[in-house]
Amino acid sequence: MLINQNEFLVISSTLFFIGLFGIVLNRKNIILMLMSIELMFLGINFNFIIFSIFLDDILGQIFAFFILTVAAAESAIGLAILVIYYRIRGIITVEFINLIKS
Repeated sequence: MLINQNEFLVISSTLFFIGLFGIVLNRKNIILMLMSIELMFLGINFNFIIFSIFLDDILGQIFAFFILTVAAAESAIGLAILVIYYRIRGIITVEFINLIKS
């Protein structure tokens, strides 16, 4: 069974739009917003890998690897900041995040 490029692109765009809808529909919980951003990164990386395979070029795979590395570091730092903020304030809602500025 041969799977063409369009089916992979549908999966990639579906992942991206699930992440986008997660950000648009859920503005209260910051953890779910971070997970939605990671889903968007996954959709974009899947797109890079698809085109890298179909164009027979390794540059897209290398670029996807760097994006995954930066996204993992970003989520680790973001979660560490959220844990510290939760220890200080006792609540993690987006409405009260502006208190970090002071």
